[in-house]
Amino acid sequence: MSVPFVVQARCGDARAGLLQTNHGPVETPVFMPVGTQATVKSLASGDLEALEVRIVLANTYHLAMRPGARLVRDLGGLHAFMAWPRAILTDSGGYQVFSQKGRRKIDDDGVTFHSHVDGSPQRLTPESAMAIQADLGSDIAMAFDECPPSDASRDVLCRAMERTTRWARRCVATTPAPGQLRFGIVQGGADLGLRAEHLAEIAGLSFDGVALGGLSVGEPPETMHAVVREIAPRMPAELPRYLMGVGTPADLLVAISSGIDMFDCVMPTRAARNGRLFVRGGHINIANAVHCIAALPIEEGCPCETCRRYSRAYLAHLFRVKEILYYRLATLHNLHHYLALVRGARRAIVEGRLPEYVVERGLAGAA
Repeated sequence: MSVPFVVQARCGDARAGLLQTNHGPVETPVFMPVGTQATVKSLASGDLEALEVRIVLANTYHLAMRPGARLVRDLGGLHAFMAWPRAILTDSGGYQVFSQKGRRKIDDDGVTFHSHVDGSPQRLTPESAMAIQADLGSDIAMAFDECPPSDASRDVLCRAMERTTRWARRCVATTPAPGQLRFGIVQGGADLGLRAEHLAEIAGLSFDGVALGGLSVGEPPETMHAVVREIAPRMPAELPRYLMGVGTPADLLVAISSGIDMFDCVMPTRAARNGRLFVRGGHINIANAVHCIAALPIEEGCPCETCRRYSRAYLAHLFRVKEILYYRLATLHNLHHYLALVRGARRAIVEGRLPEYVVERGLAGAA
């Protein structure tokens, strides 16, 4: 089997690479829009293609609950189901184990929980999480892990690491969908020693990529940055490196500068729905009264559809009257902002000028 990932350029610890998937190549660094329930909220697949998105993330837990992985399989797989011709990464449900603390019980074999849909008892194990992802037919399947909270004690962190390692071994022993890549997940909280220890364990298994999990779960940004700066350069150089669930534009540039290749986060889409629109060096709140009479776009010079055609005043009106169109236009802009930021970072790596690019973006603190 050919190596699915190649590093094409470096600038310090930062890398520009190419990841081969069943549904086409993905240039890295790359930001993956989150399509939890087989949709990036408010956007159609054609909108994502117009944004030149190459890979999206979908959620194993939610799709298993509704409509069911076997139905998706019988309808031709997740790509056919959501009419998306490019790559898909599916998470494993591990984060839902973390976020639904009051609805689940963890044991060494897996997790028992009550469905958030109808309260029915459900069971998720490393084997079933991988089988669901095989049925979905995603290009990249994540190993099932235990994500501890940010304030967990050392004992809790160690138990989560040990369980995640045991589960990872069980995950790699399962049969993937044809051509499906599989990534392992590193835990350890903010403890750098535990992170390094767990990285060695996960990197020693036969995964196609390695991810940092258990970050951006309540810890201060500077703590998360310190972990990424220390651990990312130690991750296997020959494999894609994925930072899960992160984050702000500054977070992304910190991670890219540290050698991370892949990201996902709900922030640009969720922020858009709540009126927070990203611009160079920061953001605006479209709910603020000043925008109600502003004829200018969200950001001067932005080539996205929203900025080319619509004013802040119009968007402020749509937001205030809760028109559905607002959510599409705001999401288009925020995703364009994130995608352009990361693509610009890739170009800067190739040109050997990433530190200068960080300053140009008005995010010098991320250097």
